[in-house]
Amino acid sequence: MIISASRRSDIPAFYGHWLMDCLKTGEVVVRNPVNPTQSSRISLLPEDVDALVFWTKNPAPMFDLLPEIDAMGYFYYFLFTLTPYDSSIEPGVPAKSRMVDVFRRLVDTIGPERVVWRYDPVIMTGTMNHEWHTAEFRNFSGALAGYTRRCIVSFLDDYRKIRNRMRSVDYVLPDDRSMSALACSLAEVARNDGIEFFMCSHAGDLSHCGILNASCIDRNLIFRLSGRFPAGKEKDRGQRRHCGCAESRDIGEYDTCRHGCLYCYAMSSRFVAL
Repeated sequence: MIISASRRSDIPAFYGHWLMDCLKTGEVVVRNPVNPTQSSRISLLPEDVDALVFWTKNPAPMFDLLPEIDAMGYFYYFLFTLTPYDSSIEPGVPAKSRMVDVFRRLVDTIGPERVVWRYDPVIMTGTMNHEWHTAEFRNFSGALAGYTRRCIVSFLDDYRKIRNRMRSVDYVLPDDRSMSALACSLAEVARNDGIEFFMCSHAGDLSHCGILNASCIDRNLIFRLSGRFPAGKEKDRGQRRHCGCAESRDIGEYDTCRHGCLYCYAMSSRFVAL
C-alpha cells in the first residue's frame, strides 16, 4: 500500500509531528472527504506501507523528523512543488529563493532521485505568458540542475470552486496548441539541465518533444529505489482521467493547508486554514 501525504494538505509543512504520532501508533483515521461523517482506519505499520509519498511546498519542518522515519523502516520520497508565483497567488508560501535552498538541502539529505520537482500549476495570464514561464522555469531549472532527476508539469485546472478566488488573477485557459508549445519549450530547458520532463494529466501526445505522461505516485520509481513493488492497482481510478498515478491511500484532510494558494482545489475558502 502506498500512502499519499497528501494531495489534500501540506503535511510536511504543517503536520509533521501529527504524522509522527500516527506512524508510532501504527494507524491513522481519515475522514471521507465527500461525507465527513464517515471515516476509515488505515494501517501505517511499516510492513503494510510500501512507500510514503510526501506532497509539499515546504518540507523544511520535516528535516528533524526524517532520521526517525528512516529508523522506523519507511521508504519515502518527496514531490516538491516550486513555482514562480508571488504572495498575491501563494500567500503562505515562503520566499522562493529560500525554497530553492530548502530543495537543495533536502536533496543533500536523501538524494536527487527521491525529490521530484513539480512546476504545478502553470497559470497563464497576459503577463504570465509563454515567454515569462520559460524564463522563470529556466531560472529554477538552472538552480536545481544536479539536484533532481525529474520535473513534472501540469496546467491549471479550472475547478468551479477556485473561480471566485482566482478572479483577481485574470487568468486565461490556453488551447491545446499553446499548452503544447509551452510544454515543449520547458522540456527543452529541463533536458539541457539534465532533468527528465513529464506532463501530469495531459490528454495530448507530446512524444514528439520527448515528453511522457507523469506518474507522480510512481510504482516503478518506488520499486527501483526501494526494491519493494507496491501492492494495489497500477492506475488510481479515483484520480482524473489522464492521471498516471498508481493507487494510494490519502491521509490528508481538505481545508487544512495554511499556504492559502488561490488555485488550490483542496480549499473551500481562502481563509479557512490561515
